Amino acid sequence: VTLLLLDVPQHTVLGLDTQQVFSVGPRFRGIKMVPPGPHFLHYCSPSRHGNEFAPTVGFFLTTHPSQVVVRRWHAQEERLVTLSEEEEIRYSEAVKRFEFDDQLGPYNLDSFGDWKQLSSYLSQSVIERLEPIGGEITIALEASWMDRAPQTDMERRLMEQLREDKFAKKAPAQPERRGCYYTTIPASVKHRNISADELTLLNLDRTSLLETVLAKSYQGQEDLLLGELQFSFIAFMMGQSLEAFMQWKALVSLLLSCSEAPLHTRTQMFVKFIRVIYYQFKHGFQRTHDSRSSEDKGNSLFLDEAWFSRDIFLYRLSKDFLAVIFEAQVVDGDLLSWARKLKTLLETTFGWDLENNAANLIDEDDEFAPVVVEMDGS
Repeated sequence: VTLLLLDVPQHTVLGLDTQQVFSVGPRFRGIKMVPPGPHFLHYCSPSRHGNEFAPTVGFFLTTHPSQVVVRRWHAQEERLVTLSEEEEIRYSEAVKRFEFDDQLGPYNLDSFGDWKQLSSYLSQSVIERLEPIGGEITIALEASWMDRAPQTDMERRLMEQLREDKFAKKAPAQPERRGCYYTTIPASVKHRNISADELTLLNLDRTSLLETVLAKSYQGQEDLLLGELQFSFIAFMMGQSLEAFMQWKALVSLLLSCSEAPLHTRTQMFVKFIRVIYYQFKHGFQRTHDSRSSEDKGNSLFLDEAWFSRDIFLYRLSKDFLAVIFEAQVVDGDLLSWARKLKTLLETTFGWDLENNAANLIDEDDEFAPVVVEMDGS
C-alpha cells in the first residue's frame, strides 16, 4: 500500500502506527511499502519556524493490497483532506508508474510486529462504528467535553500536560462537532429491587454489568469490545485524545473489576483481554522527558511520574484482579500464564509491588472506584 501525502509543509511531524515518525523534508510525498490492514496516521502542523506544533490530528484507515491512499494538505485548515475521485485516480496511476517513488519514505517493517499486537482486534467494522464524522480525532476539538469529564488528580495533570505541550490557540473552535461514537460504559450497577449488601457485591464484582454491556452494545461479540479497547488506546496514546483516554479507562476499569467472568463465564475473553493490555503497557507507556529538548517533536506522548505511582487507578484494579486469579483453586492454564506475564511486566515497567497486603489506595474523585452502598442509619 502507498500513502501519497501531497503538499505537506516542511517540519510537519507525521507518524504512522508505532515508532514510525517522519519530520517532513522538502521532498517528502508520503510512505510506501505499507502492509495492508488497519493503520493510524497522525500529524502535528508546525509554526513558521518549525519549533512549535499545533495539537495532534489523527485518523484511522483500513488499507487493501496495492491500494494508493491520496491526501493533500489544506493550507488554510492546516490538515490533510481527500481529493476528488478523478484526481485520486490520476495520482494513483502516477504512483503505480513509480513517478513518486524516490519521494516516498519506506514503512519501517521492524515496528510492524508491535503495531499488529496493538491492533489485533481493530477491524474495519470497529473503525467505522467508532470514528467521528470526518474521521479526525484531536484534543483541539474536545475542550467542551473535557470540562464535563470527571477528573482525578492524575487526569487533571494529564489534561494540563496535553494542553500545554501544544499551542492550542491555533485550533479552530467547533463546539458542535461530534466526537467518536464510543460505547457508554456505566460507572456502577444500579438496581432498585435488591438489598444494599447485594448491590455492593454487584459493584465489587462487575461481571453482571459486563454481561449487560456485551449484550446491549456489542450484540454479545467480545471481539468488538476488545476492538474498542484498542481503538481508544491508540487514539489516546498516538492521537493524544483525552476523550479516548476516558473511554480506555472505563473499559479497563470494567474488565479489571470482574472476578466471576475470568474464572468461569468469560475465561477465553479474559485471556484475550490480558494479552491486549499486556502489549498496550509494553509498547505504549514511556516516562516523561524534558519537553524543552530539541529532540521533542511533539508527536509521542510521554507520561509523567503520576502514571507510575501507586495512587493511579491501574494499581488498585490490577492488584485486586491478579489476586482473584492467583488465589483461585482452579484456573485456566492460558489465563494463569498471561496473568503471570502481566504481573511481571507491571512490576518491572511500573515498579509496583503487587504482592503486599497494604490497604488499597482509592482516589475519592475516581468514578470507577468500587461502590459501597451503606444502609440508612449505618
